[in-house]
Amino acid sequence: MAKEGRYGISTLTFLVVASMIGAGVFTTSGFTMTSLRDPWLVLAAWLVGGGVALAGAYSYGCLVRLIPESGGEYVFLSRAAHPFLGFVAGWVSLLAGFSGAIALAATTLESYLPISDALPRGTVAVGVVLLGAGLHGFYRSLGVVTQNLSVLIKLLLIAAFIVVAGFDWAGGTWQGTALPAAREAGPWWLAFAQALVWISLSYSGFNAAVYVAAEAKTPTVVAKALLMGTGVVVVVYLLLNAAFVLAPLPEKIAGQPDVAARAAEAIGGATLAAGVRGVIALALFTSVLSMMMAGPRVYAKMAGDGFLPPQLRLHPDRHWPPVLLQAAVAVAMILLASLQDLLGYLGLTLSLSAAASVACLFLPKSRMQLRRMELILPLVFVVTTLVSAGLLVARDPRQALGTLLTFAVAAGMYVLTKKFRDPTSSREASADGE
Repeated sequence: MAKEGRYGISTLTFLVVASMIGAGVFTTSGFTMTSLRDPWLVLAAWLVGGGVALAGAYSYGCLVRLIPESGGEYVFLSRAAHPFLGFVAGWVSLLAGFSGAIALAATTLESYLPISDALPRGTVAVGVVLLGAGLHGFYRSLGVVTQNLSVLIKLLLIAAFIVVAGFDWAGGTWQGTALPAAREAGPWWLAFAQALVWISLSYSGFNAAVYVAAEAKTPTVVAKALLMGTGVVVVVYLLLNAAFVLAPLPEKIAGQPDVAARAAEAIGGATLAAGVRGVIALALFTSVLSMMMAGPRVYAKMAGDGFLPPQLRLHPDRHWPPVLLQAAVAVAMILLASLQDLLGYLGLTLSLSAAASVACLFLPKSRMQLRRMELILPLVFVVTTLVSAGLLVARDPRQALGTLLTFAVAAGMYVLTKKFRDPTSSREASADGE
């Protein structure tokens, strides 16, 4: 039975969409064009990446039906596998998955706003993070309404761009469609797999609704929202990237981070390019809001289990402590001289965390509650994710060192926390906040 005052299908779907559509879709195709050199292969990579994301959304839907609690990977790994694995996933969420991503989104947003040039570096980025913390920490209902409205406006603006691009395509002015395939020397499938690694990062966020699962009306609603939100994003990504890689000449966008603005300029001139930059800024703003909403649920759950101070637990009338923790870490990262070292290993650590979580479906206790056919898509997701992670390490082994260091630090924190942990703490300790 649905619970009053809980998140419904629309809010959860908007949360997924907001978490997924960030800076990645507006920049990634420029880099994938460098390795693939064929617009159609780039689009094929986005299609395959969308299929993997849908498999992941389905898999997380299965997980949330088996373990209907907030907290995402921390909860799934803690409950189904071992508390240590969950603890590591929780720290990955705090240090990289949410805080690092929030800092990146806010900093990138700052770079798109002309007003930023007249202010000290980080001013706008920090302001955006604090605004998100204020909305979700102190004005919860207003934060949800603001997020939903922002996502709706963002989707309408993206739809308007797609319509304009469609008319331009109908007029036969797209330049990329007439060019033959011109790939780099070497196995095309290796270049394709490497491009898929980049694209998979743009699809991250398909699991956003599981972080607030205990605040949803039912686990089934969460599972449906994951698939609906991811499905919408896959369609949007394919339509957007068709314009990004087919409208301009490939050499105009290859290796360029502002591929969306360049494509918009090829379609509608400087005016449309300026409008697209505004859409990107709005997309980044909603990403910050969505992550500020989802991330603190992980730390609240860890606090309820005794792995973080009990003051970070969620209560119906007190959401601000874990939200402010999230904001403080994100602001600290924004003010660092460089975020590259952190973000370099972000894709690898989050991919391994997601694959480990979905792998819980294959443990005996979980497998008994699922039909054999229900495990096909989770298997596809785990295998594809691990292959992508392996290729990422093969291309840059240094990223594996960062991941290993993260696990080592988390292991040390786990030993210390377990030593001083309150023995009366349990997962039920945070029930009043769910």
